[in-house]
Amino acid sequence: MALVEIYRSAHLADCEQRAFLLYAVGVESHIEQRERSFVLLVAEDARRAAHEELQRHEAEARTMAAAQTRPVQTHAHAWSGALGYAAVIIAVAYFAGENYLGADWISAGALRSALAQSGEWHRLVTALTLHVDVAHLLANLVFGVVFGYYAGQLLGAGVAWLSILIASAGGNLLDSLLAPPASVSVGASTAVFATLGLVAAYSWRSRADRRMRWAHRWAPLIAGAALLAFTGAGGERTDVVAHVTGFICGAAVGAAHASPIMRRLRAPVFQGVSGAICVAVVVVAWRAALS
Repeated sequence: MALVEIYRSAHLADCEQRAFLLYAVGVESHIEQRERSFVLLVAEDARRAAHEELQRHEAEARTMAAAQTRPVQTHAHAWSGALGYAAVIIAVAYFAGENYLGADWISAGALRSALAQSGEWHRLVTALTLHVDVAHLLANLVFGVVFGYYAGQLLGAGVAWLSILIASAGGNLLDSLLAPPASVSVGASTAVFATLGLVAAYSWRSRADRRMRWAHRWAPLIAGAALLAFTGAGGERTDVVAHVTGFICGAAVGAAHASPIMRRLRAPVFQGVSGAICVAVVVVAWRAALS
């Protein structure tokens, strides 16, 4: 059967790349060198299918190039939210270790499924600030600061941390509903994985261009899920359910933030208000726990 030219380039690698793309969709091709260039040949009856596939490839390449050259808007002062998170985690650890106000902070603030379901809503928040030992504290401190800083750059510090608080409290709520009534859980890891889910889903929705291949569109969410599986399922005391529920709630919030309506809430005035609400919720939750 006669072969027809479908692509020509001075570089062999360009032809080989397109030959691989055609092979992936079941179109056989052949490369020949002619004078100072290389040509990609296909059978006459495969010309149309090959041409359409290469057109899709070129369109996707232009879309990705435009996306890479388009500056990503980041918010200043993302560090302030991460610093606030670190301050809260360390302060609560100190108060709990010293039994400040004569209270058992772990008993008062831990996520106990039966009590959370009976109306002690504050445990959904206070449990996020408690840790069982220094290693537990340091791990959540480091990962929380890193992921939270990225979230703050994308959404602004105030909006990001209020969103993280909402998502992680939602993750704790789901965890309390799924766990046995006698289960007890503490730690900011639910918030850490909620932040991971938020960043991954926001990045996924922000690049959801149908002209891009599914692997490119879904890469951020797939990477987030892989990181969840790699870091969130180890250790005999690990609450895997809380990690998963936190990630799911964070992903839902992150996907919502990619909508045009939500983008309007990132103005400086909303950043300050959101940050104040976030701090107020934590303070009120602990007052309820210690009263």
